[in-house]
Amino acid sequence: MSDNRQIFSLKQVAASIRKVIEDRYAQLYWIRAEMHKLNRYPSGHCFPELVQKEDDKIVAQMNASIWKHNYERINQNFIRVVKEPLQEGTTLLMQVKITFHETFGLSLQIMDIDPNYSLGELQRERQETLLKLQKEGLLNLNQKLNYPLLPKHIAIISADTSKGLSDFRNVMANNANGYQFFMHLFPAYLQGDVAIPSIIEQLKKIEKVKHHFDVVVIVRGGGGEVGLSCYNNYELCKSIAQFPLPILTGIGHSTNLTVAEMVAFRNAITPTELADFLIGSFQEIDLYLRESQRSIISVTKNIIERSKSGLTSEVKLFKNVTEKRVMETKNSLVNTSSSMKNGVKLRMQKEQEFISNSQISIKRSVKELVSQQNTGLKSVNERISKGATYVFREQRNELNSIADHLPKLTQFFMQKNTTILTQFEQTIRLIDPINVLKRGYSIALIEGKIISEKNPVELGKTMIVKTHQYEIETEIKKIKEETNSSK
Repeated sequence: MSDNRQIFSLKQVAASIRKVIEDRYAQLYWIRAEMHKLNRYPSGHCFPELVQKEDDKIVAQMNASIWKHNYERINQNFIRVVKEPLQEGTTLLMQVKITFHETFGLSLQIMDIDPNYSLGELQRERQETLLKLQKEGLLNLNQKLNYPLLPKHIAIISADTSKGLSDFRNVMANNANGYQFFMHLFPAYLQGDVAIPSIIEQLKKIEKVKHHFDVVVIVRGGGGEVGLSCYNNYELCKSIAQFPLPILTGIGHSTNLTVAEMVAFRNAITPTELADFLIGSFQEIDLYLRESQRSIISVTKNIIERSKSGLTSEVKLFKNVTEKRVMETKNSLVNTSSSMKNGVKLRMQKEQEFISNSQISIKRSVKELVSQQNTGLKSVNERISKGATYVFREQRNELNSIADHLPKLTQFFMQKNTTILTQFEQTIRLIDPINVLKRGYSIALIEGKIISEKNPVELGKTMIVKTHQYEIETEIKKIKEETNSSK
Protein backbone atom coordinates (compact mmCIF):
# COMPACT_ATOMS: atom_id res chain seq x y z
CA MET A 1 0.00 0.00 0.00
CA SER A 2 1.54 3.35 -1.05
CA ASP A 3 1.86 6.24 1.51
CA ASN A 4 0.33 9.37 -0.08
CA ARG A 5 0.48 11.53 3.10
CA GLN A 6 1.92 15.05 2.66
CA ILE A 7 4.62 15.65 5.28
CA PHE A 8 5.90 19.09 6.34
CA SER A 9 8.93 20.00 8.40
CA LEU A 10 8.54 21.89 11.69
CA LYS A 11 10.26 24.90 10.12
CA GLN A 12 7.75 24.91 7.23
CA VAL A 13 4.84 24.84 9.69
CA ALA A 14 6.34 27.65 11.80
CA ALA A 15 7.00 29.74 8.67
CA SER A 16 3.42 29.22 7.51
CA ILE A 17 2.07 30.34 10.92
CA ARG A 18 4.30 33.40 10.84
CA LYS A 19 3.06 34.35 7.37
CA VAL A 20 -0.59 33.95 8.37
CA ILE A 21 -0.10 36.10 11.48
CA GLU A 22 1.80 38.76 9.51
CA ASP A 23 -0.98 38.94 6.93
CA ARG A 24 -3.84 38.79 9.48
CA TYR A 25 -2.38 41.11 12.14
CA ALA A 26 -0.46 43.60 10.03
CA GLN A 27 -1.71 46.68 11.90
CA LEU A 28 -0.95 47.93 15.45
CA TYR A 29 -3.37 47.37 18.39
CA TRP A 30 -3.97 49.11 21.72
CA ILE A 31 -4.34 46.63 24.58
CA ARG A 32 -4.74 46.92 28.35
CA ALA A 33 -2.74 44.53 30.57
CA GLU A 34 -0.70 44.36 33.77
CA MET A 35 3.07 44.34 33.38
CA HIS A 36 3.75 41.47 35.77
CA LYS A 37 7.54 41.53 35.24
CA LEU A 38 9.66 43.98 33.21
CA ASN A 39 12.71 41.69 32.69
CA ARG A 40 15.18 44.33 31.48
CA TYR A 41 18.49 42.91 30.23
CA PRO A 42 21.98 44.54 30.22
CA SER A 43 21.64 45.02 26.46
CA GLY A 44 18.85 47.54 27.15
CA HIS A 45 16.11 45.32 25.69
CA CYS A 46 13.12 44.31 27.84
CA PHE A 47 11.05 41.14 27.68
CA PRO A 48 8.00 41.80 29.90
CA GLU A 49 5.46 39.25 31.06
CA LEU A 50 1.92 40.60 30.50
CA VAL A 51 -1.07 39.23 32.42
CA GLN A 52 -4.78 39.88 32.83
CA LYS A 53 -6.42 39.11 36.17
CA GLU A 54 -10.03 38.53 37.18
CA ASP A 55 -10.85 38.02 40.87
CA ASP A 56 -7.09 37.94 41.56
CA LYS A 57 -6.66 35.01 39.16
CA ILE A 58 -4.60 35.15 35.94
CA VAL A 59 -6.94 34.51 32.99
CA ALA A 60 -4.51 35.45 30.17
CA GLN A 61 -0.71 35.65 29.88
CA MET A 62 1.67 36.48 27.01
CA ASN A 63 5.31 37.35 26.56
CA ALA A 64 6.28 40.69 25.08
CA SER A 65 9.34 42.65 24.00
CA ILE A 66 10.45 46.28 24.06
CA TRP A 67 13.54 47.03 22.01
CA LYS A 68 16.12 49.33 23.54
CA HIS A 69 15.35 52.44 21.43
CA ASN A 70 11.60 52.10 22.10
CA TYR A 71 12.13 51.53 25.83
CA GLU A 72 14.25 54.67 26.24
CA ARG A 73 11.63 56.80 24.48
CA ILE A 74 8.68 55.25 26.34
CA ASN A 75 10.37 55.46 29.75
CA GLN A 76 11.35 59.13 29.28
CA ASN A 77 7.77 60.00 28.31
CA PHE A 78 6.46 58.05 31.31
CA ILE A 79 8.75 59.94 33.67
CA ARG A 80 7.75 63.28 32.15
CA VAL A 81 4.02 62.66 32.65
CA VAL A 82 3.75 60.62 35.89
CA LYS A 83 7.11 61.55 37.42
CA GLU A 84 8.11 57.91 37.82
CA PRO A 85 9.75 55.27 35.56
CA LEU A 86 7.97 52.15 34.31
CA GLN A 87 7.33 49.72 37.15
CA GLU A 88 6.28 46.12 37.52
CA GLY A 89 2.78 45.36 38.76
CA THR A 90 1.26 48.38 36.95
CA THR A 91 -1.77 48.18 34.64
CA LEU A 92 -0.82 49.88 31.33
CA LEU A 93 -2.41 50.86 28.02
CA MET A 94 0.07 49.66 25.37
CA GLN A 95 0.32 49.89 21.59
CA VAL A 96 1.56 46.48 20.35
CA LYS A 97 2.39 44.55 17.23
CA ILE A 98 1.53 40.84 17.15
CA THR A 99 4.57 38.81 16.01
CA PHE A 100 5.51 35.17 15.58
CA HIS A 101 9.06 33.80 15.41
CA GLU A 102 9.97 30.26 14.34
CA THR A 103 12.17 29.85 17.46
CA PHE A 104 10.66 32.11 20.10
CA GLY A 105 6.98 31.62 19.24
CA LEU A 106 4.12 34.11 19.64
CA SER A 107 4.76 37.44 21.38
CA LEU A 108 3.71 41.09 21.49
CA GLN A 109 6.17 43.78 20.44
CA ILE A 110 5.40 46.91 22.51
CA MET A 111 5.69 50.04 20.37
CA ASP A 112 4.30 52.67 22.77
CA ILE A 113 2.63 53.14 26.20
CA ASP A 114 0.07 55.82 27.14
CA PRO A 115 1.22 57.29 30.51
CA ASN A 116 -2.06 59.20 31.04
CA TYR A 117 -3.94 55.89 31.37
CA SER A 118 -1.76 54.91 34.36
CA LEU A 119 -2.85 58.02 36.26
CA GLY A 120 -6.48 57.04 35.65
CA GLU A 121 -5.85 53.51 36.96
CA LEU A 122 -4.44 54.96 40.19
CA GLN A 123 -7.61 56.98 40.70
CA ARG A 124 -9.79 53.89 40.07
CA GLU A 125 -7.90 51.78 42.63
CA ARG A 126 -8.16 54.65 45.14
CA GLN A 127 -11.95 54.81 44.75
CA GLU A 128 -12.38 51.02 45.06
CA THR A 129 -10.32 50.92 48.27
CA LEU A 130 -12.34 53.79 49.78
CA LEU A 131 -15.63 52.05 49.06
CA LYS A 132 -14.47 48.72 50.57
CA LEU A 133 -13.17 50.37 53.75
CA GLN A 134 -16.34 52.43 54.13
CA LYS A 135 -18.51 49.32 53.65
CA GLU A 136 -16.53 47.48 56.38
CA GLY A 137 -16.73 50.43 58.79
CA LEU A 138 -12.94 50.92 58.86
CA LEU A 139 -12.61 54.35 57.25
CA ASN A 140 -12.49 56.36 60.52
CA LEU A 141 -11.49 53.57 62.92
CA ASN A 142 -7.92 54.79 63.61
CA GLN A 143 -9.15 58.37 64.05
CA LYS A 144 -11.42 57.25 66.94
CA LEU A 145 -8.41 56.28 69.08
CA ASN A 146 -7.43 58.44 72.06
CA TYR A 147 -4.49 60.65 71.16
CA PRO A 148 -1.79 60.67 73.90
CA LEU A 149 -1.44 63.90 75.88
CA LEU A 150 2.35 63.98 75.31
CA PRO A 151 3.49 61.61 72.51
CA LYS A 152 7.11 61.13 73.62
CA HIS A 153 7.71 57.59 72.30
CA ILE A 154 7.49 57.44 68.51
CA ALA A 155 7.80 54.42 66.17
CA ILE A 156 8.96 55.53 62.71
CA ILE A 157 8.33 53.61 59.48
CA SER A 158 10.61 54.92 56.74
CA ALA A 159 13.64 54.12 54.59
CA ASP A 160 16.85 54.75 56.51
CA THR A 161 18.20 56.78 53.56
CA SER A 162 15.02 58.84 53.03
CA LYS A 163 15.46 62.61 52.98
CA GLY A 164 12.01 62.91 54.52
CA LEU A 165 13.21 60.86 57.51
CA SER A 166 16.28 63.08 57.86
CA ASP A 167 14.11 66.26 57.82
CA PHE A 168 11.71 64.76 60.39
CA ARG A 169 14.49 63.80 62.79
CA ASN A 170 16.23 67.19 62.49
CA VAL A 171 13.06 69.12 63.35
CA MET A 172 12.24 66.82 66.28
CA ALA A 173 15.77 66.87 67.71
CA ASN A 174 16.43 70.61 67.30
CA ASN A 175 13.12 72.06 68.51
CA ALA A 176 13.46 75.49 70.13
CA ASN A 177 12.08 74.39 73.52
CA GLY A 178 14.43 71.41 73.89
CA TYR A 179 11.68 68.79 74.18
CA GLN A 180 13.10 65.25 74.31
CA PHE A 181 11.64 62.38 72.24
CA PHE A 182 12.37 58.67 72.03
CA MET A 183 12.31 57.62 68.35
CA HIS A 184 12.94 54.15 66.92
CA LEU A 185 13.16 53.37 63.18
CA PHE A 186 11.45 50.36 61.61
CA PRO A 187 12.98 50.41 58.08
CA ALA A 188 10.75 49.68 55.11
CA TYR A 189 10.40 50.32 51.38
CA LEU A 190 8.23 53.39 50.73
CA GLN A 191 7.11 53.15 47.11
CA GLY A 192 6.19 50.57 44.50
CA ASP A 193 4.58 47.18 45.06
CA VAL A 194 7.36 46.11 47.46
CA ALA A 195 6.30 48.89 49.83
CA ILE A 196 2.96 47.21 50.60
CA PRO A 197 4.24 43.99 52.28
CA SER A 198 7.24 45.88 53.70
CA ILE A 199 5.13 48.48 55.58
CA ILE A 200 2.58 45.86 56.72
CA GLU A 201 5.38 43.69 58.12
CA GLN A 202 6.79 46.62 60.14
CA LEU A 203 3.31 47.45 61.48
CA LYS A 204 3.05 43.85 62.75
CA LYS A 205 6.44 44.19 64.48
CA ILE A 206 5.38 47.45 66.16
CA GLU A 207 2.08 45.90 67.30
CA LYS A 208 4.03 43.25 69.24
CA VAL A 209 5.80 46.00 71.26
CA LYS A 210 3.01 48.60 71.15
CA HIS A 211 3.26 49.22 74.92
CA HIS A 212 6.64 50.92 74.27
CA PHE A 213 5.19 53.57 71.92
CA ASP A 214 2.59 56.35 71.91
CA VAL A 215 2.17 56.89 68.14
CA VAL A 216 3.42 55.57 64.78
CA VAL A 217 4.59 57.88 61.97
CA ILE A 218 5.10 56.98 58.29
CA VAL A 219 7.38 59.50 56.53
CA ARG A 220 9.00 59.72 53.10
CA GLY A 221 10.34 62.38 50.73
CA GLY A 222 8.48 63.83 47.72
CA GLY A 223 7.51 61.76 44.67
CA GLY A 224 5.11 61.44 41.73
CA GLU A 225 1.62 59.93 41.70
CA VAL A 226 2.77 56.44 40.62
CA GLY A 227 5.22 56.30 43.48
CA LEU A 228 2.25 56.78 45.81
CA SER A 229 0.06 54.09 44.28
CA CYS A 230 0.90 51.66 47.05
CA TYR A 231 -0.81 53.99 49.57
CA ASN A 232 -4.14 53.30 47.84
CA ASN A 233 -3.76 49.53 48.30
CA TYR A 234 -6.64 47.98 50.24
CA GLU A 235 -4.56 45.62 52.42
CA LEU A 236 -2.14 48.37 53.49
CA CYS A 237 -4.94 50.86 54.20
CA LYS A 238 -6.87 48.21 56.17
CA SER A 239 -3.78 47.54 58.33
CA ILE A 240 -3.42 51.27 59.05
CA ALA A 241 -7.13 51.70 59.85
CA GLN A 242 -7.19 48.74 62.31
CA PHE A 243 -3.86 49.56 64.02
CA PRO A 244 -4.21 49.93 67.85
CA LEU A 245 -2.04 53.10 68.00
CA PRO A 246 -2.66 56.45 66.27
CA ILE A 247 -0.81 56.53 62.92
CA LEU A 248 0.43 59.86 61.53
CA THR A 249 1.59 60.21 57.91
CA GLY A 250 3.92 62.64 56.19
CA ILE A 251 4.58 61.12 52.78
CA GLY A 252 5.66 64.26 50.98
CA HIS A 253 3.22 65.36 48.27
CA SER A 254 0.73 68.16 47.72
CA THR A 255 -1.78 66.55 45.31
CA ASN A 256 -4.89 64.48 46.12
CA LEU A 257 -4.82 62.59 49.40
CA THR A 258 -4.11 58.86 49.22
CA VAL A 259 -6.43 56.47 51.05
CA ALA A 260 -3.69 55.67 53.58
CA GLU A 261 -3.60 59.35 54.56
CA MET A 262 -7.38 59.51 54.78
CA VAL A 263 -7.67 56.54 57.19
CA ALA A 264 -4.67 57.59 59.31
CA PHE A 265 -5.26 59.47 62.57
CA ARG A 266 -3.69 62.57 61.03
CA ASN A 267 -1.77 63.39 57.84
CA ALA A 268 0.65 66.13 56.90
CA ILE A 269 1.90 67.22 53.48
CA THR A 270 5.56 66.85 54.46
CA PRO A 271 7.58 65.13 57.22
CA THR A 272 8.60 68.60 58.47
CA GLU A 273 4.97 69.64 58.92
CA LEU A 274 4.29 66.37 60.77
CA ALA A 275 7.21 67.03 63.13
CA ASP A 276 5.86 70.55 63.79
CA PHE A 277 2.49 69.02 64.69
CA LEU A 278 4.04 66.65 67.23
CA ILE A 279 6.09 69.46 68.78
CA GLY A 280 2.95 71.61 68.82
CA SER A 281 1.30 69.10 71.18
CA PHE A 282 4.05 69.80 73.70
CA GLN A 283 3.89 73.55 73.10
CA GLU A 284 0.15 73.61 73.83
CA ILE A 285 0.64 71.75 77.11
CA ASP A 286 3.66 73.93 77.90
CA LEU A 287 1.64 77.13 77.31
CA TYR A 288 -1.26 75.78 79.37
CA LEU A 289 1.07 74.90 82.25
CA ARG A 290 2.77 78.32 82.15
CA GLU A 291 -0.60 80.09 82.24
CA SER A 292 -1.72 77.79 85.04
CA GLN A 293 1.48 78.57 86.94
CA ARG A 294 0.90 82.33 86.67
CA SER A 295 -2.72 81.89 87.74
CA ILE A 296 -1.73 79.74 90.72
CA ILE A 297 0.89 82.29 91.84
CA SER A 298 -1.64 85.16 91.62
CA VAL A 299 -4.37 83.28 93.50
CA THR A 300 -1.87 82.12 96.11
CA LYS A 301 -0.73 85.69 96.79
CA ASN A 302 -4.32 86.84 97.33
CA ILE A 303 -5.01 83.91 99.64
CA ILE A 304 -1.84 84.66 101.64
CA GLU A 305 -2.78 88.35 102.04
CA ARG A 306 -6.30 87.49 103.20
CA SER A 307 -4.96 84.80 105.53
CA LYS A 308 -2.35 87.17 106.95
CA SER A 309 -4.98 89.79 107.87
CA GLY A 310 -7.26 87.19 109.40
CA LEU A 311 -4.37 85.64 111.31
CA THR A 312 -3.52 88.98 112.99
CA SER A 313 -7.04 89.25 114.36
CA GLU A 314 -7.05 85.66 115.47
CA VAL A 315 -3.70 86.12 117.28
CA LYS A 316 -5.05 89.06 119.33
CA LEU A 317 -8.17 87.13 120.30
CA PHE A 318 -6.10 84.03 121.10
CA LYS A 319 -3.79 86.06 123.37
CA ASN A 320 -6.66 87.44 125.48
CA VAL A 321 -8.41 84.09 125.77
CA THR A 322 -5.12 82.36 126.64
CA GLU A 323 -4.26 84.80 129.47
CA LYS A 324 -7.70 84.31 131.02
CA ARG A 325 -7.45 80.56 130.68
CA VAL A 326 -3.97 80.50 132.27
CA MET A 327 -5.18 82.30 135.40
CA GLU A 328 -8.14 79.95 135.81
CA THR A 329 -5.91 76.93 135.33
CA LYS A 330 -3.34 78.25 137.84
CA ASN A 331 -5.95 78.60 140.60
CA SER A 332 -7.33 75.17 139.83
CA LEU A 333 -3.84 73.61 140.02
CA VAL A 334 -3.17 75.12 143.46
CA ASN A 335 -6.38 73.61 144.87
CA THR A 336 -5.78 70.27 143.19
CA SER A 337 -2.16 70.13 144.49
CA SER A 338 -3.24 70.56 148.11
CA SER A 339 -5.90 67.89 147.77
CA MET A 340 -3.50 65.43 146.09
CA LYS A 341 -0.85 65.92 148.80
CA ASN A 342 -3.21 64.82 151.60
CA GLY A 343 -4.49 61.90 149.55
CA VAL A 344 -0.97 60.63 148.81
CA LYS A 345 0.02 60.55 152.47
CA LEU A 346 -3.05 58.47 153.38
CA ARG A 347 -2.44 56.08 150.47
CA MET A 348 1.23 55.52 151.42
CA GLN A 349 0.30 54.49 154.95
CA LYS A 350 -2.15 51.87 153.66
CA GLU A 351 0.40 50.48 151.16
CA GLN A 352 3.10 50.08 153.86
CA GLU A 353 0.75 48.01 156.03
CA PHE A 354 -0.17 45.79 153.05
CA ILE A 355 3.53 45.16 152.18
CA SER A 356 4.41 44.12 155.73
CA ASN A 357 1.59 41.59 155.86
CA SER A 358 2.52 40.23 152.42
CA GLN A 359 6.17 39.62 153.42
CA ILE A 360 5.17 37.45 156.39
CA SER A 361 2.77 35.38 154.21
CA ILE A 362 5.36 34.85 151.45
CA LYS A 363 8.07 33.56 153.87
CA ARG A 364 5.67 30.99 155.30
CA SER A 365 4.60 29.76 151.83
CA VAL A 366 8.18 29.43 150.58
CA LYS A 367 9.20 27.17 153.49
CA GLU A 368 6.24 24.83 152.85
CA LEU A 369 6.98 24.64 149.08
CA VAL A 370 10.69 23.79 149.60
CA SER A 371 9.78 20.96 151.95
CA GLN A 372 7.32 19.46 149.42
CA GLN A 373 9.82 19.64 146.53
CA ASN A 374 12.55 17.79 148.50
CA THR A 375 10.16 14.91 149.27
CA GLY A 376 9.13 14.61 145.56
CA LEU A 377 12.73 14.58 144.25
CA LYS A 378 13.68 11.64 146.51
CA SER A 379 10.76 9.57 145.14
CA VAL A 380 11.68 10.34 141.48
CA ASN A 381 15.35 9.34 142.00
CA GLU A 382 14.32 5.93 143.39
CA ARG A 383 12.01 5.20 140.38
CA ILE A 384 14.69 6.21 137.82
CA SER A 385 17.27 3.91 139.44
CA LYS A 386 14.99 0.87 139.39
CA GLY A 387 13.92 1.48 135.73
CA ALA A 388 17.49 1.82 134.43
CA THR A 389 18.55 -1.43 136.08
CA TYR A 390 15.70 -3.32 134.37
CA VAL A 391 16.42 -1.86 130.88
CA PHE A 392 20.13 -2.70 131.08
CA ARG A 393 19.33 -6.31 131.99
CA GLU A 394 16.91 -6.75 129.03
CA GLN A 395 19.36 -5.24 126.48
CA ARG A 396 22.19 -7.52 127.68
CA ASN A 397 20.04 -10.64 127.25
CA GLU A 398 19.02 -9.61 123.65
CA LEU A 399 22.68 -9.00 122.62
CA ASN A 400 23.70 -12.42 123.94
CA SER A 401 20.95 -14.08 121.86
CA ILE A 402 22.07 -12.28 118.65
CA ALA A 403 25.70 -13.28 119.24
CA ASP A 404 24.67 -16.98 119.52
CA HIS A 405 22.79 -16.99 116.14
CA LEU A 406 25.13 -14.75 114.11
CA PRO A 407 27.67 -17.46 112.91
CA LYS A 408 24.88 -19.75 111.65
CA LEU A 409 23.14 -16.94 109.73
CA THR A 410 26.42 -15.81 108.12
CA GLN A 411 27.25 -19.37 106.93
CA PHE A 412 23.75 -19.82 105.43
CA PHE A 413 23.93 -16.47 103.57
CA MET A 414 27.36 -17.31 102.08
CA GLN A 415 26.18 -20.74 100.83
CA LYS A 416 23.06 -19.25 99.18
CA ASN A 417 24.97 -16.50 97.31
CA THR A 418 27.71 -18.96 96.19
CA THR A 419 25.02 -21.10 94.50
CA ILE A 420 23.54 -18.05 92.73
CA LEU A 421 26.99 -16.95 91.44
CA THR A 422 27.67 -20.46 90.10
CA GLN A 423 24.41 -20.41 88.14
CA PHE A 424 25.23 -16.97 86.68
CA GLU A 425 28.68 -18.20 85.60
CA GLN A 426 27.21 -21.22 83.77
CA THR A 427 24.63 -19.02 81.98
CA ILE A 428 27.31 -16.54 80.81
CA ARG A 429 29.42 -19.40 79.40
CA LEU A 430 26.43 -20.72 77.45
CA ILE A 431 25.68 -17.35 75.77
CA ASP A 432 29.36 -16.55 75.04
CA PRO A 433 29.56 -15.81 71.22
CA ILE A 434 32.65 -18.07 70.94
CA ASN A 435 30.69 -21.07 72.22
CA VAL A 436 27.85 -20.25 69.82
CA LEU A 437 30.33 -20.20 66.90
CA LYS A 438 31.82 -23.53 68.03
CA ARG A 439 28.39 -25.13 67.54
CA GLY A 440 28.63 -24.38 63.78
CA TYR A 441 27.06 -20.94 63.63
CA SER A 442 28.59 -17.85 61.96
CA ILE A 443 28.18 -14.03 62.11
CA ALA A 444 27.75 -11.85 58.94
CA LEU A 445 28.89 -8.23 59.15
CA ILE A 446 28.63 -5.35 56.64
CA GLU A 447 30.83 -2.33 57.34
CA GLY A 448 31.52 -3.74 60.80
CA LYS A 449 27.82 -3.88 61.77
CA ILE A 450 25.31 -6.75 62.01
CA ILE A 451 22.82 -6.93 59.10
CA SER A 452 19.52 -5.21 60.01
CA GLU A 453 16.92 -2.82 58.60
CA LYS A 454 19.23 0.08 59.37
CA ASN A 455 22.22 -1.77 57.82
CA PRO A 456 20.65 -3.67 54.87
CA VAL A 457 22.28 -6.01 52.35
CA GLU A 458 23.14 -4.31 49.03
CA LEU A 459 24.72 -5.67 45.85
CA GLY A 460 28.42 -4.92 45.47
CA LYS A 461 29.09 -4.42 49.18
CA THR A 462 31.77 -6.40 51.01
CA MET A 463 30.53 -8.78 53.70
CA ILE A 464 32.67 -10.32 56.49
CA VAL A 465 31.62 -13.79 57.67
CA LYS A 466 33.09 -14.88 61.05
CA THR A 467 33.19 -18.55 62.21
CA HIS A 468 34.97 -20.18 65.14
CA GLN A 469 38.17 -20.66 63.13
CA TYR A 470 37.97 -18.20 60.19
CA GLU A 471 37.12 -14.68 59.10
CA ILE A 472 35.95 -14.75 55.45
CA GLU A 473 35.69 -11.60 53.27
CA THR A 474 33.29 -11.89 50.31
CA GLU A 475 31.46 -9.62 47.81
CA ILE A 476 27.62 -9.69 47.62
CA LYS A 477 26.61 -10.61 44.05
CA LYS A 478 23.07 -11.93 44.52
CA ILE A 479 20.35 -11.34 47.10
CA LYS A 480 17.37 -13.60 47.64
CA GLU A 481 14.85 -12.36 50.18
CA GLU A 482 13.02 -14.96 52.27
CA THR A 483 9.26 -14.77 51.61
CA ASN A 484 8.36 -15.68 55.17
CA SER A 485 10.67 -13.10 56.75
CA SER A 486 8.93 -10.72 59.13
CA LYS A 487 9.13 -6.92 58.48
